[in-house]
Amino acid sequence: MKTLTVEDLLAHEGQALQLTLVAGREGLNRSICSTRIQKSGLALTGFVEQLHPDRIQIFGNSEITFLTSLSASRQAEIFETLFAVRISCLVVTRDLALPDGLTATAERRGVPLFRTALPSHEFIQGAQRWLERELQPYVYMHGEMLDVFGVGTFILGKSGIGKSECALDLVMRGHRLTADDVVKIWRKGDSVHGACSELIQHHMEIRGLGIINIKDLFGAASVRQSKKIELVIELVDWNPAEEYDRLGTEERTYSLLDVAVPFLVLPVRPGRSTTTIIEVAARNQLLKQQGVHSARAFQERFHRSIAEQTPWPKRKPG
Repeated sequence: MKTLTVEDLLAHEGQALQLTLVAGREGLNRSICSTRIQKSGLALTGFVEQLHPDRIQIFGNSEITFLTSLSASRQAEIFETLFAVRISCLVVTRDLALPDGLTATAERRGVPLFRTALPSHEFIQGAQRWLERELQPYVYMHGEMLDVFGVGTFILGKSGIGKSECALDLVMRGHRLTADDVVKIWRKGDSVHGACSELIQHHMEIRGLGIINIKDLFGAASVRQSKKIELVIELVDWNPAEEYDRLGTEERTYSLLDVAVPFLVLPVRPGRSTTTIIEVAARNQLLKQQGVHSARAFQERFHRSIAEQTPWPKRKPG
């Protein structure tokens, strides 16, 4: 798993999370290896077995109230015990007053100590969103990523087969572009999501035309930052010798970061409207998500009709 540092947190989310560094600047290179944020809780009573290193720790109203009820010497013991575990950093929420000795101990032990005006639950939600986005495993893949009728559609295919032109046609029909050419894909729980890198975000390369800005040309509603991938479509050259699925009863999947995503192979040839077929595939995927499988329903009805037919009577001789 990727490792972040406390300095990364401060640089990228410091303003959004209203973080103010109080002490421990020399510890900004400490690593953050978990998306989970921990409230110290029982660790303040001496039970540190469940206190995990390389995590952000929180002092909220409960922790500060408990600490201020203790003597200065007992507080000092708790701070030493807490900082003996290599935590990433400590954040005091709601701009609560810091207990005596906390700032000095954090500075001496090189543990970054922050304050924020946010309540604990808001800070945790904001920090976890960023950590989950940054720490989840990801890959970069060549293709097009769009939102077609609300279905996250990832289009694959060899270079020059017409992926970008197809994506442009879909945008002109009112669908939304997420990424062109290079798609960043990461896993979130049991699903995968796609997005574009910030450098080429909202841009598309069309051979013979060059680089165009989809957002400037078609408006803010023509793009979106990221989308859950719910359908993978591979464009391939039409091969008369190849057998393609004609009924649609075959359920194929494509593995993205060990997540199985519904997969279709779409043969391309002149006169065939690839864009229209992708739109229909997205609509059909929506039906499947609602439990309606048209191809299977037709197949079952066909087999039932065959089974119910009365056999022809045998012709009597003579």
